[in-house]
Amino acid sequence: MSKRSLISRYAQLLLEAKSTIRQINLTTLREKLQSQTPPIVIDVREVDEWMRGHIPGAHHIPASTMAQKIDSIVPDRSSPVVTFCGRGARAAFAALELQNLGYNNVVAADPGFLEWRALGLPVETPNLFSGAQVDRYARHLRLSEIGAEGQKRLMKARALVVGAGGLGAPALQYLAAAGLGTIGIMDDDDVAISNLQRQVIHGERHLGVPKVESAKAFIANLNSDVAVESLPERLSAENVDAVLNRGWDVILDGMDNFEGRYILNDAAAQRGIPLVHGAVHRFDGQITTLHPPHGPCYRCFHPSPPPAGLSPSCEEAGVLGVLPGVIGLLQATEALKVLLGIGNTLVGRVLHYDALNMQFRSIALARQESCPGCQHAPTAPAHR
Repeated sequence: MSKRSLISRYAQLLLEAKSTIRQINLTTLREKLQSQTPPIVIDVREVDEWMRGHIPGAHHIPASTMAQKIDSIVPDRSSPVVTFCGRGARAAFAALELQNLGYNNVVAADPGFLEWRALGLPVETPNLFSGAQVDRYARHLRLSEIGAEGQKRLMKARALVVGAGGLGAPALQYLAAAGLGTIGIMDDDDVAISNLQRQVIHGERHLGVPKVESAKAFIANLNSDVAVESLPERLSAENVDAVLNRGWDVILDGMDNFEGRYILNDAAAQRGIPLVHGAVHRFDGQITTLHPPHGPCYRCFHPSPPPAGLSPSCEEAGVLGVLPGVIGLLQATEALKVLLGIGNTLVGRVLHYDALNMQFRSIALARQESCPGCQHAPTAPAHR
């Protein structure tokens, strides 16, 4: 169906809805709201619209969730209800839906909030976010799995990214875009021209600059809401306790060396901090989320590092430039899910990506009770 046909069909459906329902103008609505028995106003706009301002005392139920949520707000189907939106169209459809659900005292406001505000009528604005933040995170706010509470959780979260290279670059980019409150960046390397084939947050003007500083500048330009803690050092057995004791909610492993990987795994497991591990080699990548006791740690399926020379580095074997982008982005996705407590994470399984054949495989991983890496992990859940 063409765009013109869709518009025509929508207009027809709107006319049909308005011919079936009762409507109320804003002057009359204002009078009724000031009466002794005011109607229940149901604002059916999206959450970002609601947060930019709404009628004082109104209830918010996005149109898409009306059938699921209306009973909790209006259990009595004979109660006087006014549906309300931005211009009047969504309110009309919502009123028709409520009628079909058995509500027999429903009217739709026409026009809606845009005209209400233009008339200088009372407006209430939540103070959860600034106006700029409502605009920036509007797509998150509209997701029922995130919404205002989830976005607030992200804005208070602390995530540590170890390695600001191929995996860390895309992860940092999207964690910052999502509005995480604080991102720690740990890396002891400087930007080299060989990095630029895949480490997309760095550029030619950053050559010779410490990666933590280049990454911090990138984040500052992308999202000034995000605080950055720079750790310009290499993770080691000597500093891992000091680094992890800073209080991270989730850690992303973007390292390219086995020594650091095992040190980080053991320290995170002992503290019960979820660790999102990623690795790439030539055309293959893998990702898993390590969170004992809910699932295995890295040593559960790789008890010890491989012999020297058996697993060449990306510098030695090469890597497809876009591959770290895919895996790093998946790491950011996992971290956001962990922080929000939504969906199914990769705890207990590893996701393998074959870029040459464009295939993903999910492989189950079991925790080994005798594993030395996570036998001292907390027994109680340490994270949602």
